[in-house]
Amino acid sequence: MSNRLIVLQHHPAEGIGELGAWAGRNGIGLQVHRADLGELPQALHGRCVLLGGPHAVNGGPEWLQRERRWLRERHANAAPTLGICLGAQLLADALGGQVHRLEQPETGWTRIDFVDGGDIDAMEWHEDAFTLPPGARMLASGAGCRQQMFESTRNGVRQVGMQFHPEWNAALVASLNAHFGGESPLPREIDTAKHERMTAWFHGWLDAWWAS
Repeated sequence: MSNRLIVLQHHPAEGIGELGAWAGRNGIGLQVHRADLGELPQALHGRCVLLGGPHAVNGGPEWLQRERRWLRERHANAAPTLGICLGAQLLADALGGQVHRLEQPETGWTRIDFVDGGDIDAMEWHEDAFTLPPGARMLASGAGCRQQMFESTRNGVRQVGMQFHPEWNAALVASLNAHFGGESPLPREIDTAKHERMTAWFHGWLDAWWAS
């Protein structure tokens, strides 16, 4: 297996966070492409992570519409993808789901309930949500936004979308607050215990995803 992971970033302030820490620990090279600057990978194969961003899938900027077309081509080639927040909405859209506006934005620490039991607090900041793509399976839900995590398997290839932000560590949240200022609804006080638990879960999940 190639020790290379493609990452699509959609905003300068929304970096790789704990994804970078996990990759560094495992000797995995990240190829980061700034989709918001028009950078899209040439290859339609290989594992890919789609990060978040303050954009709407429906009616978003032209570069985002180009990414939507790129994703549809990519999934026609059955390439494994992990989508986070905006990335999960883009992934759901590419797989035949729908993206819609929430009645109320979901922000800050949110309880995520996994369908196989257990729960975790995760950081969120989004105004849109997605419906399950045809044939997809819901893996986690929430009170304010039902669809929090899904899995779709086609031709033996696994696609996963997470509406929440497991990659947001305390440093990245502080950076987002600094960048967006009063517009940011994220907490200013650090909850170390919640961040540590979320990081442990995310690193473990990534280990299993990479090995599968």
